[in-house]
Amino acid sequence: MQKRNVEFKSNGTTIRGILALPEGKGPFPVAVMGGGWCYVKEVVLPHYAENMLKAGVACLMFDYRNFGGSDGDTRQHLDPWAQIDDYKHAISFAITQPEIDANRVAVWGISYAGGHAIIVGATDPRVKAIISTVPVVEGYETMQRCHGERRFADLLKLVAEDRESRFAGKPSAFMAMSSPTPETELSVWPFPHVGKVFNEIKAKEAPLHEHRNTVESLENLLMYNVFPYAKRILNKPTLVVVADQDNITQWDLEIAMYNSIPSGRKELVVLEKTDHMVLYSSKTQLEVASGVHARFLKKHFIDPQQ
Repeated sequence: MQKRNVEFKSNGTTIRGILALPEGKGPFPVAVMGGGWCYVKEVVLPHYAENMLKAGVACLMFDYRNFGGSDGDTRQHLDPWAQIDDYKHAISFAITQPEIDANRVAVWGISYAGGHAIIVGATDPRVKAIISTVPVVEGYETMQRCHGERRFADLLKLVAEDRESRFAGKPSAFMAMSSPTPETELSVWPFPHVGKVFNEIKAKEAPLHEHRNTVESLENLLMYNVFPYAKRILNKPTLVVVADQDNITQWDLEIAMYNSIPSGRKELVVLEKTDHMVLYSSKTQLEVASGVHARFLKKHFIDPQQ
């Protein structure tokens, strides 16, 4: 495997990432890979990318603007449409590289980026295959379920207060990504084990991780909906991977999104006895999921006639 640090512009902001190439001679197909509610490139490379590289697929892993090694003035701010734009600029960068086959581009995403992958794949004709793993598909209902009726009302109150503060000229306030005490501290993902997993990852391999985000990021999530885009995927190979114990992005919503894709070239894989955070923390389940991803890309990009 060869890899190099790369950077490119996305609407004037410098985006940084890693381009990893498989053994052999190109041009290679490529998977363009973004992360969920955090920065990604140091976490994805040794895990999810590995099996795809073994299958002969290059991997471009990048940090969104405002995250990780990329530039951006409003740190830890998630604007899904800006992140989708970063994906599309990443594709533009990838296909200019001499080692990459511009006719074999896949978009890969997990969690929030799993939803982005569906939207990018539905709206960018350069994308020839889509991989979406435990995706966020409907932000409002996801948050309503995660927080419950009473705490969801508190969450909406926080969003309204932050909007009034921004109108008065102040920047959006920060809030926790998750909290060990969700009963008393509002966070986006009110599950104590989320923080435990990401703080362990931070200590081992992701030193730039910050376990917080702007309140405006939450407001953006509440307006996020993948369903209108899923129905545009008519004849594009699409893989959706869900976890049968996922109560964070909720696998029944994910399957409903999958069922709304009209393409006959779609695949659904249900990972049993698996939850959302296991796909970040368990090397065994990472291997299972990444193996599914690699087989899918091998089928459509490496051995399409078989």
